[in-house]
Amino acid sequence: MKGIKGFTLIELVIIIVIIGILAAIAIPKYLDLQNEAKTAAEKGTVGGVRAGIEIYFAKNKAFPSALDSAANGACSPTNLCFTTVLTDGIDADWTKSGNAYTGPTGKTYTYDAATGTFQ
Repeated sequence: MKGIKGFTLIELVIIIVIIGILAAIAIPKYLDLQNEAKTAAEKGTVGGVRAGIEIYFAKNKAFPSALDSAANGACSPTNLCFTTVLTDGIDADWTKSGNAYTGPTGKTYTYDAATGTFQ
């Protein structure tokens, strides 16, 4: 058996264990990264809506009576949310119930037409 080269069973097992440990560390980090991305996207949308409310006020000297004409339920390509204050509206990951909007992270924001606040 001279000249035969290869890995021993122990070496292969050690490599598999190391890969398993790395995967156990990487998967939770990846899932946390997804949550951070959703949070960042939600904050961006909220900032855009707030800016849109202020621009609407600057143009019309009054706050919009509603942020859109979407029906209650999930925002979709046929039920766009925030069309009054955002040019393209939002078509995914948000739901609407009256003046309350729930973002992709589950946080709910309410629009007050009297003060123009979106919190």
